[in-house]
Amino acid sequence: MQEQNILGIDLGGTNVRVGLVRNQQLGEVSSVKINPKGSEDEVLDQICALIDKSKPENLDGIGIGVPSVVDIKNGIVYDVQNIPSWKKVPIKSILEEKYSTPTFVNNDANCFALGEKYFGKGVEYESLIGLILGTGFGGGVIVNGKSYAGINCGAGEFGMMPYRDSIYEHYCCGQFFTRNFKQTSKEFFQRAVRDEEEALKAWAEFGRHLGEGIKTILYAYDPEIIIFGGSVRKAFRFFKDALWASIQSFAYPNSIKSLQIEVSELEHIAILGAAALYYDGHKE
Repeated sequence: MQEQNILGIDLGGTNVRVGLVRNQQLGEVSSVKINPKGSEDEVLDQICALIDKSKPENLDGIGIGVPSVVDIKNGIVYDVQNIPSWKKVPIKSILEEKYSTPTFVNNDANCFALGEKYFGKGVEYESLIGLILGTGFGGGVIVNGKSYAGINCGAGEFGMMPYRDSIYEHYCCGQFFTRNFKQTSKEFFQRAVRDEEEALKAWAEFGRHLGEGIKTILYAYDPEIIIFGGSVRKAFRFFKDALWASIQSFAYPNSIKSLQIEVSELEHIAILGAAALYYDGHKE
C-alpha cells in the first residue's frame, strides 16, 4: 500500500478537487469550479483536465466520491447534486478506458467513512460508522474492515428512518435549527460560543435527539467507534454531554462502555476517502 500512487477525486456540487496519495501522504490538491449548467461532457473534460495535471507517470488507481446515488459495481452515478446534466454517467468505464487504470466510485458518505478508516481516527478499528452531520444526517458503514454500502448503495441513510413525527434528519443535523428556530446551525454555534442561554439549551436538545439516532445505529450495526464529520461536528462540545446522557438508556450497557465517539480532524477527508476506495476494493 505504501508504494502505490492513487488519485482521489472529490466531485462536489460546485467544485471538483483532485489530489495524489503517495506513500499514504496526500500531495498538492488541485481544484476547479464546475459549471452547474454545463453538459455531461463539459464536466467530464474538467475532471480529466485535473487528472492530467495531477497524475504521476505510474498511476495505480483512481477513486472518485460523488454526492449522488451510485451503482458501485458498474461505477455509474445517477442524478449528481447541482449538476443537472449528470443523470446517468458511467464514470468508471469512461476513466478506465481513458487512463487504463482501475477506477472505483462511491458516494461521499461512504468515502468519508473509508477516509477515517485508512487515514484518520478509525485506523485501529474494524467496525465503524462515519456519520456526517451537516445539512443532512447520513453516513458510511465499515464492517470487518471493509465498506458496506448495501445492494443499492443505500446503507447508512440513517436520516430517513422514522423518528417522532417525521424522520431523524429533521432532528439530527442542521435542519433541526432551521426548522425549529429559523436560524442556521452556524448561527447557533456562534451564539453558543457567546454563551447565550437559548443557544446552549438548543444544542443540548439537539444532542438528546442525536443520542436517540445513535442508539438506533447501535442496534443495527453495533460499531466500535462512531466518527462525526460535516459542519455541525464543530459544535460537538456544546452537545456532547446531552448526547452521552441520551445514549445511557441503551438496552445493552456493555456496548456503551466500549463505544468510542470522535470528531473528524482530517483536512481534505473527501479526497483521502476517495483514494481509500482503491484500498477497500483490493481488501479480501
